[in-house]
Amino acid sequence: MKKVLYFLISVLAFISCKEEKKKPQKELQPKVTWQPYDESEDVKATLDLEQSRMHLKLVNSKVLDKNEIWKALESELDYFSEEDYNTLKPLILEKDIPSLQTSIKQGELTYEKLVLFYLYRIRKYESDNKLSLNSIIALNPLVVKQAREFDKNDKSNIDIHSVYGMPILLKDNINAKGMPTTAGAIVLQNNNADNAFITNRLLEKKALLLGKTNLSEWAYFFCSGCPVGYSAVGGQTMNPYGRMVFEPGGSSSGSGVTVAANFCVAAIGTETSGSILSPSSQNSVVGLKPTIGVFSRSGIVPISSTLDTPGPMTKSVIDNAILYNAFLGKDTTDSASVQVKKVSLSEIRNTNLAGKKFGVLKAYLKDSLYAGAVKNIKNSGAEIFELEPENTALPGFLTILNIDMKHDLPQYIANYASDSIAIKTIEDIIAFNLQDSLIRMPYGQALLEGIMSDSTTTKELKTIKENLKSMSRNYFDTHLDTHNLDAILSINNYHAGYAAVAKYPAVTVPMGYTDKGEPKSLTFIAKSFSENKLLALAFAYERISKERRAPLKYN
Repeated sequence: MKKVLYFLISVLAFISCKEEKKKPQKELQPKVTWQPYDESEDVKATLDLEQSRMHLKLVNSKVLDKNEIWKALESELDYFSEEDYNTLKPLILEKDIPSLQTSIKQGELTYEKLVLFYLYRIRKYESDNKLSLNSIIALNPLVVKQAREFDKNDKSNIDIHSVYGMPILLKDNINAKGMPTTAGAIVLQNNNADNAFITNRLLEKKALLLGKTNLSEWAYFFCSGCPVGYSAVGGQTMNPYGRMVFEPGGSSSGSGVTVAANFCVAAIGTETSGSILSPSSQNSVVGLKPTIGVFSRSGIVPISSTLDTPGPMTKSVIDNAILYNAFLGKDTTDSASVQVKKVSLSEIRNTNLAGKKFGVLKAYLKDSLYAGAVKNIKNSGAEIFELEPENTALPGFLTILNIDMKHDLPQYIANYASDSIAIKTIEDIIAFNLQDSLIRMPYGQALLEGIMSDSTTTKELKTIKENLKSMSRNYFDTHLDTHNLDAILSINNYHAGYAAVAKYPAVTVPMGYTDKGEPKSLTFIAKSFSENKLLALAFAYERISKERRAPLKYN
């Protein structure tokens, strides 16, 4: 009798377990779908804005259905609810990398949950036509699976100051296998290329590639006077602090917006002149434009091999330093690439402003936010030197971009683009766009056309580059050397052109918001290979100012 009873109990237990496995752990969530809408009223409203570059012709892409962005990942979100999302919010929103890693090590969070949170949040906002930011072009279809694999590993030895398992977005001019690299241009929509050097560096450090961000098409060397943040593939990127009111900054618009809106842990941008500093400032995030050659450019759609560089865009200085260290590595295929030491995170954290010397631009002290930041720094024990530099023109700057892109873009296509890309030259791109100008170039392609009309010789270009480098370095060095300054303080990307041709690094940090709510940032500029010092000074300023606030409607 006992044997029969044990048998029945075993059978019932087996059936019960089987039923349990069949039954979903959570309730299946309704499908979220983006619906196209009539944009005419939105577009019309922008025509009344003071900033002419915000006078839009369209909002959404005419070639990319947003639903396609998250389609491959929808099943991963089938049982991820709004309740799950809200539970995770306090652990993730506005948190830096060390905080996230600590939560994961303590078992409060997992890499899978971190990824699902961002995917859910991206779909939540980008599918809402009143809140969408058009900041994402593609998502990595394997990212959740990869996160699960990371969760199987022993987390006790994970360095909390590492990118291990951190979901990071790449500007869509940086090659990443498994996702097209478009530079925002329809002609590159099927550019399924191998990884860029810096993409491989991130993967070697076990970062998670979350996806690709929108950008100003061809890194804003395409149309003249057109809105920043527009691309034919991604549509018009919008600023979360003033959607369709404030510029998102360019050309790394999507990278700045996604970090600001907490769509990722960090994003990678690229800069030729202001393209990291501008969107970082406009979106109240920390952006570093490093010395040319510190990070590889191989596998990145170029403008200028003379001036281009990738760089990290983050919510905090410490995250920026962590990303900086993850990128480092000499690339033998990039003639500008150099091997440099990692920045010291302990040195960065232990730096204060007492005794430091800063040059401030006297004319900018009329800006109340800048004046307030300078006062704050002075009250922390720093010495302030008011500067009145002569406004030096940068003759031939456009020529560098014209001639470099004429040669560098075909080199990228030949060496790093996928075989399916038929175009070979700038002329090919211009001709392709003319076949459907309303869809492929609604704001024209004046800058591409300007490249073809520039007849500057190689010898003349070399002279221009040397002269600009000398002039711009003199502009900074006159003051840096005379007063033995640690850095010169600017606003946003106001001195990006000078820093670009001088090949000097710059880091920008949130310093507040205008009366209308538009973000502004304090920018630190110093001599080549001063990244450790700049990040330390930026961290010290961030610690005393604490100005970054998440955008209200995306909080």
